[in-house]
This record gives sequence, C-alpha cells and structure tokens, in this order.
Amino acid sequence: MVKLNKIYTRTGDTGTTGLGTGARRLKSDLRIEACGTVDEANACIGMARLHTATAHPSIDVMLGRIQNDLFDLGADLSVPDDGKPLEYEPLRIVASQVERVEKDIDLLNKDLQPLRSFILNGGTPAAAALHLARTVTRRAERVMVALAQNPDEQVGAEALKYVNRLSDFLFVAARTVNDNGKSDVLWVPGKNR
Repeated sequence: MVKLNKIYTRTGDTGTTGLGTGARRLKSDLRIEACGTVDEANACIGMARLHTATAHPSIDVMLGRIQNDLFDLGADLSVPDDGKPLEYEPLRIVASQVERVEKDIDLLNKDLQPLRSFILNGGTPAAAALHLARTVTRRAERVMVALAQNPDEQVGAEALKYVNRLSDFLFVAARTVNDNGKSDVLWVPGKNR
C-alpha cells in the first residue's frame, strides 16, 4: 500500500528518481519517460471525464476503471522484470484487463457506422478531450515500444497490448460521445488547396 507523508523529499534534486524497486534512474531515462507519459494520458482522461460524468455515465464508468488500470500500468513499468526474485509480487497488467477494454470497445462500436473517411479530432468537448487522451496514449505506447527494444529493459507483453487497446477504446469512445459518430468531423483530403 502506498503511504505518502511528505510530498517533497529532495531526492530528485540531482535529476534522478526512484523506481518501485528502489533503483535510481535519470529523469530523462526512457523508462521514466514511459511512466510519465502514462501518467499524462491518465490526466487527459481525467479532463475528459469532466465532460462525460453526467452526459455519458456509462463511458465515465469505463474511464474510471481505465484510470485505475493506468496506475497499475505505471506500477508495472516502475518495477522492471530483471529476472531477480523480489520479496513481493509486483503488480502487472494482466490479460483480463486487456480483454475488458476489448469488450468495452465492442460494446461502444456496435452502434457506430463504419468510417468512410478519417475524422478530425473534435466535435463535442467530450470527444475532443478523448481524442487528446488518445494521442497522448499513442505517445505512451511509442515510448513503451522504444523501451522494449532495449535488450537490457523489459516491458510486459500485456502492458503493450493494454496501451494499444486503450488508444482504440478512446477513439471509439470519442466517436460515441459525438452522437454515435453523427457529430464526427470528417477529413476532406485536399479540401483547402
């Protein structure tokens, strides 16, 4: 369980921060970048929920679960699996979390018309906020993939699947809050030439 008595510790004043294992890393380290970008995506979802709380309560419940999952993902990333035994069972993203997001995508997507064009990020305020969360989530995924390419680093397969599904969910949720796609703003290639 997390216990925070003091918010500032001064331990990061030299440009390092601690992982869940206690190891110190530079704040510019790719693993720290991944954790921070996941946190940023979570904050964007929190902003989106300002628009979904009353207008789209079922989506808001889904987003609440996702915000909790994103803390799980941050915990997963902050305790890299280096093959050494730990005194505790580290929190990891698991297949059931990925499957739940897939079920939520399927539930929302069943009422949407197929796309015949790419859509612009916007429409309603809720959709615009969800699109922003989606783009930050995609950045988190790119950072996690880059981290996983390092042979000295490990990123769980389920964590990578989760973040990939999440951006898909946010896209479908944005279309859903755009009156099931009726308020989507379609891209018109070359329109302003």
